[in-house]
Amino acid sequence: MTEEFGLFISCEHGGNRVPDAYQALFAGQQALLDSHRGYDIGILPFAERLAEHFDAPFLSATVTRLLIDLNRSSASRTLFSELTKPLPAAERQSLLRHYHQPYWKTANEIVAGIIVAGRRVRHLSVHSFTPVLNGERRNTDIGLLYDPQREVEKALCRQWQRDLATRCPTLRVRRNYPYRGNADALVTALRKQFSASDYLGIELEINQSWPLGNPAQWKALQEELLTTIASWFDSSPHSKLV
Repeated sequence: MTEEFGLFISCEHGGNRVPDAYQALFAGQQALLDSHRGYDIGILPFAERLAEHFDAPFLSATVTRLLIDLNRSSASRTLFSELTKPLPAAERQSLLRHYHQPYWKTANEIVAGIIVAGRRVRHLSVHSFTPVLNGERRNTDIGLLYDPQREVEKALCRQWQRDLATRCPTLRVRRNYPYRGNADALVTALRKQFSASDYLGIELEINQSWPLGNPAQWKALQEELLTTIASWFDSSPHSKLV
């Protein structure tokens, strides 16, 4: 099993853009579009920075997840929001063809290309989450989501959690929180397409209080994440886990 890997960065909920053809459907919904339900607030610039810093393949979407959720499988009950679920079946199929299927096809092709080049894939799907959901405060700053059945993913996230704890002792980092790492998502689908020896998929979840908070502190957190990810490329023993 090769130790060389290729990093792939994606951002499925990067924006809250509504295509012209659907503007009428979202009339009067700007507050909803601007909320955490419309997109992953503050995360796209960081995802872009990650890809640029590591010269990694990058895939992102800026169409609002309220139109169609690109981090859900086509069979998911939450693929469409309450605004698009009532659309006629033909219109929903059109959304799948124009937005969902091309995005997932491109992700698959990027992963396959890295593997064909003889490297294992480390895929970071970058997201942010609302600090409070349904009246409950999420008590973490960073979530590292992985499939607990894939030992290489578990090992990487454990080490990443330790590295962040060493560098930032006050930072709250949890694994498989605020969501399960094996729930319906793009990385989950890619795991079904590619073996654990070829593909490792991690969802990085950042509390939106960081990009919405103090700019200097948000910049500092980004630097720590960049530094700890950079350690994957060194020759230390833990970087060879996967």
